[in-house]
Order: sequence, then structure tokens, then C-alpha cells
Amino acid sequence: MSRRCELTGKGPMVGNNVSHANNKTKRRFLPNLNTVTLMSDALGRSFKLKISAAALRTIDHRGGLDAFLAKAKDADLSPNALQIKKDIAKAATA
Repeated sequence: MSRRCELTGKGPMVGNNVSHANNKTKRRFLPNLNTVTLMSDALGRSFKLKISAAALRTIDHRGGLDAFLAKAKDADLSPNALQIKKDIAKAATA
């Protein structure tokens, strides 16, 4: 399972551990991912997503999953999240 946020696309970064003697060894900085269940108001059902803590704060700030996905870029979303976005748009027009 990939360590990537389903809503923002945030993934691992690489860098160096630097010792007191200034020795450098490669390391990975992993995103703070959490598995959460989010409710869609337009669809009336919940979705289980693996998202970063920063994305969770942004969802709360924007007013819910529907509002977040409306502003989100399609390139950043996972295939699962992209399908949810399309379903929400379809429910809004109907």
C-alpha cells in the first residue's frame, strides 16, 4: 500500500540524517497519514480514505468533503477520490 494522501497527493520526501560529526545518510520523510471515514452531504454516505493530517484540517476549513473535492485538482486525487468527486458533481446536477 502506497504512502500517499488520496486527496492531496502528498507522498514521501527524501533527505539526509546529519550526525554531530556531519556524516550524511539517506532517509525518508513520510507524510502523516490517517485512515478516516468522511461523510458526503450530497451523496448521503460515508467514504473511508487514507489522507494526511493537513488534508483533514483543510477539509474542516473548507466545510466538508464535498466542498474540498469541488476545489481539488483532478491530478492530485487518487482514482477512488476522483470517482467520489464525479459522483458528487453528478448528484449536484440531478
